Amino acid sequence: METPVLEGRGVRLEPLTLDNLPELEAVAFDPAIWRYMASPMRSHEDFLAWAQLALDAQASGTGMPWVTVQKGRDDQPDRVVGATRFIDLDLRNRTVEIGNTWLGEAARGTRINAEAKLLQLTYAFETLDLLRVALKTHAANQRSVSAIKGIGAIYEGTFRNHYIMPDGSSRDSAWFSIIRKDWPEVKDHLTRRLNAPI
Repeated sequence: METPVLEGRGVRLEPLTLDNLPELEAVAFDPAIWRYMASPMRSHEDFLAWAQLALDAQASGTGMPWVTVQKGRDDQPDRVVGATRFIDLDLRNRTVEIGNTWLGEAARGTRINAEAKLLQLTYAFETLDLLRVALKTHAANQRSVSAIKGIGAIYEGTFRNHYIMPDGSSRDSAWFSIIRKDWPEVKDHLTRRLNAPI
């Protein structure tokens, strides 16, 4: 299954390809992005390995990787500001995880992530007809925990010692989900949030 382009008012999610890797790499090396991630990102080789895993999952039908593009206004050009993906896509059981989401510093704290999540969730529930979308994060990453709760996801529990981090420490992962019955309320919440005055 091909990864589609998902387009909103201010954000466009484009399939990750070899062509857009240079633009993405230009914003990928902020240490704050990777502090809580299980994959290291310290070199060009790390970046290529990260991208190859995403492209391999896409080829196997279990993933859909996107680059996050902030659409330009007036005389401002479009710009790549980060990435996100579907992980463990399971069409038989109608589930997926949204993860490996990150944004460059200038895009954090804006409406970009909320709009990207609205695009992904709409595609998951209304096009793929999924029953469950999961999200997880390092339990110590309070910014990410707050962002996930802020879109309306429900906390389900914590997997203790879930991953070994690049520095050798153990990561506990906090899991959240949105299921089909939650979707109308979540969609309304995100839509109102994006339509509110800045």
